[in-house]
Amino acid sequence: MASTEVTAPPLEAQRTPVVNDFSIQVATVNGSGSQSANTVLLRTIFQMGVPVSGKNLFPSNIAGLPTWYTIRASKDGFIARKKEIDFVVAMNPETAKDDVMTLEPGAVVLYDEPLNLRELRSDVTFYAVAFDKIVSEVCKEAKLRKLVKNMIYVGVVAQLLHFDMKEVEKAIRKQFSTKVKAAELNWNAAQAGYDFAATSLTKQDPFRIERMNKTEGQIIIDGNAAAALGAMFAGVSVVTWYPITPSSSLVENLIEYMKEHRIGADGKATFGIVQAEDELAAIGMVLGAGWMGARSMTATAGPGISLMAEFTGLGYYIEVPAVIWDVQRVGPSTGLPTRTSQGDIMKVANLSHGDARHPMLFPSTVAECFEMAGMAFDLAETLQTPVFVMSDLDLGMNNWMSEPFKYPEKPLKRGKVLNTEQLSEIGSFARYKDVDGDGIPYRTLPGTRHPQAAWFARGSGHNEKAQYTERPDDYVNNMDRLARKFTTARKLVPAAEAVQDGGKVGIIAYGTSHHAIVETLSQLLKEYGVGMDYLRLRGFPFGEEVHDFIARHDRIYVVDQNRDHQMLDLLKLDVKPELVTKLRSVRHYNGLPLDARSVTDAVLAQEEVK
Repeated sequence: MASTEVTAPPLEAQRTPVVNDFSIQVATVNGSGSQSANTVLLRTIFQMGVPVSGKNLFPSNIAGLPTWYTIRASKDGFIARKKEIDFVVAMNPETAKDDVMTLEPGAVVLYDEPLNLRELRSDVTFYAVAFDKIVSEVCKEAKLRKLVKNMIYVGVVAQLLHFDMKEVEKAIRKQFSTKVKAAELNWNAAQAGYDFAATSLTKQDPFRIERMNKTEGQIIIDGNAAAALGAMFAGVSVVTWYPITPSSSLVENLIEYMKEHRIGADGKATFGIVQAEDELAAIGMVLGAGWMGARSMTATAGPGISLMAEFTGLGYYIEVPAVIWDVQRVGPSTGLPTRTSQGDIMKVANLSHGDARHPMLFPSTVAECFEMAGMAFDLAETLQTPVFVMSDLDLGMNNWMSEPFKYPEKPLKRGKVLNTEQLSEIGSFARYKDVDGDGIPYRTLPGTRHPQAAWFARGSGHNEKAQYTERPDDYVNNMDRLARKFTTARKLVPAAEAVQDGGKVGIIAYGTSHHAIVETLSQLLKEYGVGMDYLRLRGFPFGEEVHDFIARHDRIYVVDQNRDHQMLDLLKLDVKPELVTKLRSVRHYNGLPLDARSVTDAVLAQEEVK
């Protein structure tokens, strides 16, 4: 009998296909122009209806150091960072070896051919691409090749992962919508990469993208842009700031939005945006504008918050509305300016010397960045106090999927502001008198035409009539009223949201940790049969629903993206002493966005589940 040669099927056919559920990491050099290419990859997956998220891990210098961009596709809609990397595009010679050696077996490496990575491991799949040769054929201008080279890997990835090239072209033309020649050049580069992969590479991995219908009607936007939109719709008219990573793009976006939408019929701006000499000056201007009755705000990060401490105490004590966006980053000191953290929570809660307490809002999504911008202004004017919105770098600077934002339909809440007619009706006015028992006094604005309207906004001791005093009883009465106002705030800040399963163990988290916790709950239940309840904090001071949640459970895991479990400590200070022993800590503070697996492992270790 004649022998028949049997050819083994491609490795892809030997494995169970992994469809719409993996992560891609692009490792390049900062300043190489890879951001556009990575955005095209992200948007293509999104346009194919697959839930997707992107995380940009970049250095704090201008150019030359390693940068990584991670894209996660998840058919189940999970958008937190995935701890494991499945598919690496290795373009940086300095990090290529480490990028390969840290992968789990079965991963994929697409690399620039001169790096010669194939010999490093035998348990991952390698694809070598001669990028320089391909780009030289596509781009005749040598100075542009470094940039266009990135779009070559877009085409190679598209072919290997089964992207629809019509969607790739659509994403490229959107990315370069104002630059027709650049769009054409980059599309040609992507097509060249695709053609190379189709003719020169044999698919040997299980990963691929297939069309779904889970992103229809959604948008992609970063949190800083969403916050800027929210502030504009909330009626902000004065913005003062000093540039600092990662908050700068919030005001930069706001400048563009206001120029487009807030120019009067006479061609004059109906707003003022001022770049101050530092953060201290910025918050001082915000308070001055708030005292005048303007809706005013600033945006900063941890180092700026430190500089704002004294003026924030002034705003608390003289009771002037202000909104401060804190887009948190890793500290202390300069820290890691381009890494994410929740490290300002405890500092902001009591920012100032002496006794001071400040409301905080904790957005978890870009939609909440939009919504809480309006909430913050309403709350600041209602309470007559500085209000902080505690975003972070992950939320502020990364792209997120979202339902379109809802147009604000409720009127602005200006709080207890007396006009001339009201002053005439009541006959007398004491600026710091608690008339209604909620700790919130009535105020007037400069320019109100009435002999009773004027008052001194003094940072020294004052009585109910805003008169200077150092009498102990006046000081105590004033501080006790401010404490009552903070108690009133418990019912005004957005309430915590609970997912109840009737279990004995719960998790409390806030901000961007939310996305990892949603996935953690799924992992605990599916992989270990462990069901847990979850409470997402949305504001401080804490409402009764937070105390009730803790009281109903035997153990509570509080998830913080900081070393010193700052939210846990705030809760300990707030709840009844007998509840403190229920609280346990899960901490994450390496600067990377929180992933679900890290939380799952930490909880299981403390629960002693194997």
